[in-house]
Amino acid sequence: MSRSAQMGAAGVVEQGGPLLSVRNLRQYFKIPGGNVVKAVDDVSFDIMPGETFGLVGESGSGKSTTGRAVIRLDDITSGSIVFDGDDISGKLSKEVAQRLRTNMSMVFQDPMASLNPYRKVIDTIATGLDAHRPHMDRREREELVYQMMDRVGLSRSQANRYPSQFSGGQRQRVGLARALIMNPKLVIADEAISALDVSIQAQVVNLMRDIQQETGAAYLFIAHDLSMVRYISDHIAVMHLGHIVESGRTDEIFSHPVHPYTRSLISAIPRFNPQVERDRHPLVYDAKAQGIRYDEGSYHIVSGTHSVLATDRQLEAWVD
Repeated sequence: MSRSAQMGAAGVVEQGGPLLSVRNLRQYFKIPGGNVVKAVDDVSFDIMPGETFGLVGESGSGKSTTGRAVIRLDDITSGSIVFDGDDISGKLSKEVAQRLRTNMSMVFQDPMASLNPYRKVIDTIATGLDAHRPHMDRREREELVYQMMDRVGLSRSQANRYPSQFSGGQRQRVGLARALIMNPKLVIADEAISALDVSIQAQVVNLMRDIQQETGAAYLFIAHDLSMVRYISDHIAVMHLGHIVESGRTDEIFSHPVHPYTRSLISAIPRFNPQVERDRHPLVYDAKAQGIRYDEGSYHIVSGTHSVLATDRQLEAWVD
C-alpha cells in the first residue's frame, strides 16, 4: 500500500464523510542562506463532524503550522485541504472564502496578545458578525453577544470592559466566544490552554466540551500536553519534526503506543499515585541516535484506525 493510501486509513471515513480532509500537506519555509525548513512534511488526517481531533507534540513539531495552514492563515507549499466539501488548498473564490470564514474559526494560544486591547469585549466577540453580517440590527447583534457571553461563563455586565480588565482565563473565554459567535462547524484550538493555570485549563476544556455537546462543532485541538489531549480527544495524531508518527483513536494510542516517540510522551505524564510516580522513569527519545529517519518509513496499520510511521524492520521491533 502506498504512503498516502496508508495514511488515509489513519482517519477512517465514516458514513457521511469527513468534515475536514487533509492529504499530503507540506509547509516549507525558506530561511536566509538558501536553506529550507520543512515545518510540515507529508501530513494527512481526517476530522469527522462533531468529533475532537487532538494534534500533539513538542514545540517545533509543526502542530501550529498545520493549524494555520488548515484555516488558510498561511499559503501551503503542496497538498490538499478539503473542508465541508470545498477544496481550500489554493486560491479561494469569494464564495468559498466566505463559507470558510463563517464555518471555521480559531482560538489562539495567548489570550492577551490575540485580543485588541483597545476594543471593548462586546465588539471583540462580535467580530464575525460585523464582518459577515454588517447590516444586522444593533439590538440583535447585542443580544447574540450577550447570549454567547452567557454560554462561555462571562457576565453581561462585563461587555463594555477592555481585555486588560480580565484575568487570563476570562480572556480565553472571550477568545472562545469570538470563535463561536458564527456557530462554526470546526474550531481550531491552537495551544488554547497552555498559557493558563492548571485549574483554569480544566475549566476551559470542560467548557469546550459542554459547548461541543450543545452545538455539534468539531475541534482540532492542538497541544503539547498529552494528558489534556487524552481527556478531550476522540482521535489523536502525534507529530514530531513535521511528521505524524502515530495516529488513531485515543484508546488505541494509550492502550498500545507503538512509536518510541509516542511512548516517550506517555511515559512523561505524571502519575497520581505517589509510589508509582516515584518509580516512574520517563523514556528518552532521540531519533538520530536510534537511527530513525522519517523519510524512510511508510504508514502501517496496526489495528482499526491505529497507524504508525515506520520501516518494516522498525515496526517488527516496536510491536509487542
